[in-house]
Amino acid sequence: MFSVVCSSVLLLAGLIFFIAGSIGMLRFPDSYSRLHALTKADSLGLGCIVAGLMFYADLWQNLLMLLIWLLVMASGSVSCQLLARFAKIQQDQT
Repeated sequence: MFSVVCSSVLLLAGLIFFIAGSIGMLRFPDSYSRLHALTKADSLGLGCIVAGLMFYADLWQNLLMLLIWLLVMASGSVSCQLLARFAKIQQDQT
């Protein structure tokens, strides 16, 4: 019973972070704020979802989910940095 409650809370928290990141991407005024809202909230949201799903998986599946989460965090930070650099170049040209 305890694991079901913990898993549900983590999954719900992940969903809330995903929704907050998506709303931040749509509502913030400039590229940098949008990138910050999206990458931070989505990384934390995915972490909560992975943690919530770990209650239902075995060890091997948990390790794979952690690896996927780490790869998503690494690729998200690199792509965010590249997009911010491109936005800065575009801003300096105008």
